[in-house]
Amino acid sequence: MSKIITETPRLIIREFNLDDVQAVYDFNADERVNLYTGDAGVIKSLADAERIIRDIWLTEYLQFGYARWAVVLKQTGKVIGFCGFKNDYRINETDIGYRFAPEYWGQGFATEANQACIDYAKAHMDLDYIVGDVVDRNHASINVLKKLGMNFNKKFQSFGFMIQRYDMYLKS
Repeated sequence: MSKIITETPRLIIREFNLDDVQAVYDFNADERVNLYTGDAGVIKSLADAERIIRDIWLTEYLQFGYARWAVVLKQTGKVIGFCGFKNDYRINETDIGYRFAPEYWGQGFATEANQACIDYAKAHMDLDYIVGDVVDRNHASINVLKKLGMNFNKKFQSFGFMIQRYDMYLKS
């Protein structure tokens, strides 16, 4: 059983485990999911999904106490995506992010899940500051970051994309 991080009325947010390999593959399978992520094509097989869980998320849970978390739809028990934080060594910041299978887009899950993560972080984690980087053409994700109360910080070029960075201080 994976550690449950937090819950919302519709979602359970928990740590990933190796039983989630098929789900991780499934929610990354549609090329639209990774269109603006900079890691399109990273998960092409179940072995790739297992590697991400084992070598990245499970390792980061041990190293930092957090990494991306599984988003489980309470109604079905199905893992529909991920949410939460990543210690991003490339930018020396903690990034908030999410990814969902397309059939769950436009239903408020990204905002709901990440607001729960922010609330959890404020109460239980030693995080003072988070960023959210989004490709400037990804208007839906920009709207999510704004709904979370994040503020525009700057624009920059990365991985061939124009990125907008939003940020938020968690401690006052």
